[in-house]
Amino acid sequence: MKLKKDAKYAMVIPTSMGIRITPVNGQPVHSSDLFRMQATSAESNVGSVASYLGLPVKILTTFVKDSPIARMIKDNLASRHMDYEGVEVPQGNPWGYRHQINIADSGYGSRGPRVQNDRAGEVGRTLNVKDFDLERIFGKDGAQVVHLSGLIAALSPETGQFCLEIARAAKRHGTRISFDLNHRASFWVGREKELHGIFAEIASVSDILIGNEEDFQLCLGIEGPEAGGHDLGAKIDGFKGMIHRAMKAFPGVSVFATTLRQVISTNLHMWGAIISENDNWHVVEPREIYVLDRIGGGDGFVSGMLYAILRGWDPEKWIQYGWASGALVTTLETDYAQPADEEQIWSIWQGNARVKR
Repeated sequence: MKLKKDAKYAMVIPTSMGIRITPVNGQPVHSSDLFRMQATSAESNVGSVASYLGLPVKILTTFVKDSPIARMIKDNLASRHMDYEGVEVPQGNPWGYRHQINIADSGYGSRGPRVQNDRAGEVGRTLNVKDFDLERIFGKDGAQVVHLSGLIAALSPETGQFCLEIARAAKRHGTRISFDLNHRASFWVGREKELHGIFAEIASVSDILIGNEEDFQLCLGIEGPEAGGHDLGAKIDGFKGMIHRAMKAFPGVSVFATTLRQVISTNLHMWGAIISENDNWHVVEPREIYVLDRIGGGDGFVSGMLYAILRGWDPEKWIQYGWASGALVTTLETDYAQPADEEQIWSIWQGNARVKR
């Protein structure tokens, strides 16, 4: 995949930043009185492999003015070696704007995770194209890849238009577009026609399209795979058939990707992935991984895959690095990857967990 060589940023990522609150020691939320708080967003998670491994990443977002949570988020992004840009929105009053809150019980053993998203008053819903100079960002500065998420595109009418204009500007300036469909049913209620149009236009100019069978069906109206039950081969064949239909609908997309997951217990998963690259298939059949916290594993896969693309590696390595990056995230308390170096992720792919001295 050809990338812009003179771009200031490897990745530009629009997102709505928030905080994640998690009980310690894998305990349930309702029976805990000790919690860990961290800055988070699914989209910024995707930039973390690149930023930790030395590539320049920029976050486009919005902040609550004079908020200590906004300060924490900015400090966190800086610690992850990410630039950021965004307007400061006054809180207004005690019932005004704030950053979203993700309350996450990671689960343990036979008890599955439970996650509650509290997005009331979310400042990210105000993301507006008028607050960003897209010609400067994509023309003067430049980006090799912009990563868009259906979560942001569906947050509000303003964010939907924001993502559309970003995709159009990126296309004009030769920036590759990665689009993770990320369907959320509650975001779509009463807005199906509007959002179908937005998602279809973004997909039509995208180079990389990411999602599961539900995402492709509900976001883009692509007929899904026939039920494969527990037969992995049938599931993979069904996904390939759906992607062939998506290729016909969106011929400009050159890379399609999804992950495969079978949950044995909260802390033991079978983890795999599929990538179609210019109709060449790359499959990692599910392999056993141990899981401390599953949240962010899918973002980690995309993060590693995009890093491999940005590095100009052969396509067969894209899925390997993505798979291993996702597996890395599930061993961490953060929901984003923090690789020490490239070798750490390759060691996971190779199944090498020996001590390094």
